[in-house]
Amino acid sequence: MANNTRARRTARLSRALGIALTPKAAKYMERRPYGPGEHGRARKKQDSDYAVRLREKQRLRAQYGIREAQMTRAFEEARRTKGLTGENLIELLEMRLDALVLRAGFARTIAQARQLVVHRHIMVDGVRVDRPSFRVGEGQLVHVHTRSETMAPLQVAAAGAHRDVLPAVPAYLDVKLEALQARLVRRPKRSEVPVTCEEQLVVEFYAR
Repeated sequence: MANNTRARRTARLSRALGIALTPKAAKYMERRPYGPGEHGRARKKQDSDYAVRLREKQRLRAQYGIREAQMTRAFEEARRTKGLTGENLIELLEMRLDALVLRAGFARTIAQARQLVVHRHIMVDGVRVDRPSFRVGEGQLVHVHTRSETMAPLQVAAAGAHRDVLPAVPAYLDVKLEALQARLVRRPKRSEVPVTCEEQLVVEFYAR
């Protein structure tokens, strides 16, 4: 029941943001390609510039499943980092441990990836890490704890069962899926990160 409620909530959020946040939400959106609620089919009035920027920020937040405070901290770090702030922001978010667990194919959704981390099934360079926000460094190895490798969900992942619903493994990750190992070979580039976002709108939202 809890899983069904969570799935419906995610589907509703996906429809509101206009982006499928999970494979199951994508199926919901195929059946109902319009916003949630009784007025979802109605023609919407033109959004204000603020509403457009807000929605884009919410879309990025939702794709990484992070809280507003986490998003704000990441933006401030991106702003202080040399280069384009919007690209820096997405690159920094992509180096989160839960994001890389998802990209590697160990999980089917960002929520499942976070759960694996929180429940201490994931290690970085041989050390258990239970913080989804942990920043993985270049060259570090993300892998599943030996005692967790036999768990049914991870065996399913190791067999490549999630590959049909996930984007192709990006070039910044070297993944040995059957061994449940993934190495961040270098910092991600924005053009390679499989998230849907007009990052300049996010920058404009925080810069307002």
